[in-house]
Amino acid sequence: MKLVWLGALIVMLAIPSLAKEKGKNDDIGPVATLNFVVVKVYNGKPVRNAAVVIHIVNEKGKQEKGDLELKTDLDGKASYEGVPYGKLRIQVLATGFQTFGADYDINQPTVDISIKLKRPEAQFSVYDSQPKDNKDNPPKPQ
Repeated sequence: MKLVWLGALIVMLAIPSLAKEKGKNDDIGPVATLNFVVVKVYNGKPVRNAAVVIHIVNEKGKQEKGDLELKTDLDGKASYEGVPYGKLRIQVLATGFQTFGADYDINQPTVDISIKLKRPEAQFSVYDSQPKDNKDNPPKPQ
């Protein structure tokens, strides 16, 4: 008889956890799955081992404390389940590429994000020798 009551008690305690709506978390509301694909812009090949950093953005547009970092696999893919709906700031960092950054509004259960990384561009410095502009010495008319 004790075993029957114990079994009934376990079933009664398990029912509320089984009744939760899929994709919902009572503390933070609905959650989403993010799927990332990171490729090179010039040839479309995957970027492996790129860091995908996810920041939650508040109503004022400021990043909240704490973030999540994922690494891409050999196919340039990474994914994460359980991201709360709302604004997110996504940054992607990879050696030999420009840092990517953009804000996304997460409002559906599954979000696929494709990111194309560029090679660094030439940078200019006031300390480097640069071609002079000839504003002070315009060419003479012939």
